[in-house]
Amino acid sequence: MTSTPVIAALLTLDTVAAGVSTAGWEEAVETVGKLLEQAGFTTDNYIPAMKRTIKELGPYAVIAPGIAMPHARPEDGVLLTGFALITLDPAVDFGSQVNDPVDIVLAFGATDKQTHIKALQEIAAIFGNQEKISAIRAAQTSQELLVALHGLNQ
Repeated sequence: MTSTPVIAALLTLDTVAAGVSTAGWEEAVETVGKLLEQAGFTTDNYIPAMKRTIKELGPYAVIAPGIAMPHARPEDGVLLTGFALITLDPAVDFGSQVNDPVDIVLAFGATDKQTHIKALQEIAAIFGNQEKISAIRAAQTSQELLVALHGLNQ
């Protein structure tokens, strides 16, 4: 039996956006963070916490070529475990010498350490599959992006 979270079930038209244009990594984090906030997963404290974490720790969030996963601690404003995903056009630099530029940004907030670990396992499964990454990158609309994401667990 699968315990929460299940990324595909938590990503909806309200929490995905395809082809977003931003001025840089901070605006990309703000954009994806607003989706988390508007969906009721986080408070308005979470976006500045994600940005602060990247500034303090460097581009830790860039986990693979073209993929960033900004997040912060549960106490930084997580209300419910949730995910938001945007694709960027054009891609932007997060400061990673190895994995920039970034065109997929998946933000998440987890309510506790166990949920955080489960979320990271699911994210690794998605981003470890080139076919899934290609489907996400090929999506031209939020609806197509959602179809690509929901196909992940089928």
